[in-house]
Amino acid sequence: MNDYQSPVPADLPERIQHYIDGEHVDSAEGGSFEVLNPVTNEAYLRAAAGTKADVDRAVAAATHAFETGPWRETLPRERSRVLHRIADLVESRGERLAELESFDSGLPITQALGQARRAAENFRFFADLIVAQADDVYKVPGRQINYVSRKPIGVAGLITPWNTPFMLESWKLAPALAAGNSVVLKPAEFTPLSASLWSGIFEDAGLPRGVFNLVNGLGEQAGDALVKHPDVPLISFTGESSTGQTIFANAAPALKGLSMELGGKSPAVVFADADLEAAINATIFGVFSLNGERCTAGSRILVERSIYAEFIERYAAQAARVKVGLPHEPGTEVGALVHPEHFEKVMHYIEIGKQEARLLAGGGRPEGFPTGNFVAPTVFADVAPEARIFQEEIFGPVVAITPFDSEAEALELANNTKYGLAAYIWTNDLKRSHNFAQSVQAGMVWLNSNNVRDLRTPFGGVKASGLGHEGGYRSLDFYTDQQAVHINLGEVHNPVFGNAD
Repeated sequence: MNDYQSPVPADLPERIQHYIDGEHVDSAEGGSFEVLNPVTNEAYLRAAAGTKADVDRAVAAATHAFETGPWRETLPRERSRVLHRIADLVESRGERLAELESFDSGLPITQALGQARRAAENFRFFADLIVAQADDVYKVPGRQINYVSRKPIGVAGLITPWNTPFMLESWKLAPALAAGNSVVLKPAEFTPLSASLWSGIFEDAGLPRGVFNLVNGLGEQAGDALVKHPDVPLISFTGESSTGQTIFANAAPALKGLSMELGGKSPAVVFADADLEAAINATIFGVFSLNGERCTAGSRILVERSIYAEFIERYAAQAARVKVGLPHEPGTEVGALVHPEHFEKVMHYIEIGKQEARLLAGGGRPEGFPTGNFVAPTVFADVAPEARIFQEEIFGPVVAITPFDSEAEALELANNTKYGLAAYIWTNDLKRSHNFAQSVQAGMVWLNSNNVRDLRTPFGGVKASGLGHEGGYRSLDFYTDQQAVHINLGEVHNPVFGNAD
């Protein structure tokens, strides 16, 4: 037993079940798995371990609801009302949601509260979008009209990660439901607690029975069965690139629609003319917020050599002041990593980094936390481009800093990984900032800014960071079939075959 504890939330369920066709059910085969408290690594409850039988049942319920239920035929305005009610409920239950999220994932409570607000906003955004949406019409005067009709596709399989789980679930659930689909959600096995809130929220909001289904379990079992199911035409996945490759291969025989947001090793490029204080504050936040467990973390900082010495000195000193603490404490800035498996992975990379580069801050457990999944914010300098900590995604509070001498070298370093999710550019040279943004291999670029999301813009990466984009209308593009309808307005004019004398 640890000497420190996070308070256990009141009224925890005895176990977490699946939610299929409007009912909470155990696994068909009776299996379950332990869910761990990341502060103590002690099991605090068990969750149903889904297998193919459970996925089959969930998909059958979702298919029946789609084919016979009212949801896909519901007018956009009424669907919008339901989604707004969902957002209202998420907001009204935000403190409870954040409490569960922080306890289950190790996120600092202040950041978990922010995720609850974002989840509600995701539903509000798509509630408004489906009412405002106008499909395309193309006219040829006096001859024809062509219009585009959107239709929900069917059952969407949603596979979500363990970092900010509730918010990222909402990111997929909101557009899938807004478009009129039914869904089967497979949340991450490390963090099933907050996902268990969705069933009550959807019931209270009036979502029809069977439209939302949830199967807990391991990716190799429940996730694999969902990807391979012949009645699931769409798979949206967020997670590691290696898992994405497996999903891509398993979905290929059925030619499923895929949207995959995968790993990242994003550069933050700081030029000598940048606002240094703003750049340091933003890059500290960008890699240490959410415990460093964020796909868009600017975990490679590239700094122009003329300011390099000052930058790393100030950066390391500030990183050492980042407060590591128990997730429930309001002053905590970095909490506990999600799971002992992930903790060991991050610590392994830190040991590799000690052999590859110069350690300036952190490098192990923070003082006062001899057990649990706590990692001190760790800063490595003079990191070579071929170093593993430069090339590989660590997904923890670890940053690699590298100097550069020219804009061309900075661009080469920025693009020198297999990933291409995000990039952050710090410079007061307007022309350079835009030219660099156009040349960097990243799906998203922020200029003189940390990661500020506009839900209307596309979210996704290039190279090993993803396949496709979601966000705004691109989400509705993914979750709908777009049918082109052609109407003749004039004399039928076409070549005639078989009419020769």
